[in-house]
Amino acid sequence: MKRLILASSSKYRKELLDKLGIEYDAISPNIDEDFYKKTIHDPKELSTILAKQKAKAIFKQYPTATIIGSDQVCHFNGKILSKTKSVKKSIEVLKGLSGNTHELITSFCLIQGDKEILHTNITQLKMKVLTQSQIEKYVKEDNPIDCAGSYKLEQRGICLFDSIECCDHTAIIGLPIIALSKDLSQLGFDLFQSL
Repeated sequence: MKRLILASSSKYRKELLDKLGIEYDAISPNIDEDFYKKTIHDPKELSTILAKQKAKAIFKQYPTATIIGSDQVCHFNGKILSKTKSVKKSIEVLKGLSGNTHELITSFCLIQGDKEILHTNITQLKMKVLTQSQIEKYVKEDNPIDCAGSYKLEQRGICLFDSIECCDHTAIIGLPIIALSKDLSQLGFDLFQSL
């Protein structure tokens, strides 16, 4: 059986990959994301480059394994919204997104030997008009300080939205499983083995 490695320490990506029922290891790629965020201002380019760099960092250590690198960028009004790491900043971000549409750009890079597969999913999200009180209650409930855009759609964050346009809802959480499962099958992984 081929070894599969998820180049990530994200619990959200692990939970998504677990849905496929295949064995894998998760290893943090430890790349300097801030370096790329300071130099690349196009959100799609940033998402794809970070996904690729994460995969390459682990592939250097494990060249016989198949590596999945993934990244997600939240984009609004020409700005890239990073994880806030604070309640106060999350409230500010949600106030800005309230009543507006923004994009979540999620990319993954698969590397196996000399093969490299890159996929990007773009989701349009229209947030409801929210009051200060609603925003504060939500942030207290979900504590989304570790999420781009300051919300968790897999939890109470779904209540914040009027509409979400995407072809794969798992991309919103951090890893487009529909496309990934197709590409893993093409690389020789049997996704039905555990069924």
